[in-house]
Amino acid sequence: MDPQTALFQQHRPRLFGLAYRMLGTPADAEDVLHDAWLRWHAQDTDALDDPEAWLVTVTTRLALDRLRRAKTEREHYPGPWLPEPLVEETAPAASAGTETPEAALERDQTLTLSFLTLLERLGPDERAAFLLNEVFDYSHAETAAILGIAENACRQRVHRARARLREDRPRFNVDARAQQRLLQRFVAAMEQPTLESLQALFAEDAIHISDGGGVVAATLHPLHGAERLARLYLQIAHNTRLQPLRYSLLTLNGAPALLAWAGDALTTAIWIEDDGEHISAIHALRHPGKLARLAATVTNPPTGASWH
Repeated sequence: MDPQTALFQQHRPRLFGLAYRMLGTPADAEDVLHDAWLRWHAQDTDALDDPEAWLVTVTTRLALDRLRRAKTEREHYPGPWLPEPLVEETAPAASAGTETPEAALERDQTLTLSFLTLLERLGPDERAAFLLNEVFDYSHAETAAILGIAENACRQRVHRARARLREDRPRFNVDARAQQRLLQRFVAAMEQPTLESLQALFAEDAIHISDGGGVVAATLHPLHGAERLARLYLQIAHNTRLQPLRYSLLTLNGAPALLAWAGDALTTAIWIEDDGEHISAIHALRHPGKLARLAATVTNPPTGASWH
């Protein structure tokens, strides 16, 4: 491997982590890295004072341009838009060098599907500034240089992003064991469904968000309230009683999740947020295109009636 390629590969996990957090889909992140590589390959890298800064700047700006286009397209998306899970076993790194356990935990939690969903509240410019400053630990001055804006403007973007996210940020302190227990209870309730057992799973103000992309059946608007969510899943259980869904547990983007199978077909990826005792939010990704990469990595779908 030539030195130019080796240097790009050295920084690739960090660049991918940035692009994926910006865009929410692995394929789009890979496209950005491909474009960044082409520009890097054409660059006289010996003339660069800071190759990493150059790569981060190019990757950020390419991702920002793509996100602006995607935001326009998502305005016409049928129903809620949810991020696509990573299928890699190793999550991309957010920062280089020595890392404290607290910093590593914070990094991992910024990769969760719930956090990526929350980032959709931000405009593209706010999202880029927030990620660079808050997740990748660039100073306001460094972030401003990457984005090509004044430092004061950068501070304002980061401040606005923090304000938009602050209200819901604490819920993303993921307790994997608590979420696994709740997902186990969810599977048990779907095996022998009653309104009472399902409703007991959800917090009173719980929310359900589903992404079918207009391709498969999904709720077109978020549903709120434990009883409404319980009635929805009771109906799903009744609709599939002749061929009950089978479930498998896995980790997606660093947090527990369920895969729902109808026969050998993956129909839904489910991840949750919780308050420690109840499900406070449940996300159901049903878009076949977004599930295709994930389905291809699961070589042994469950063979029993359901996962326990």
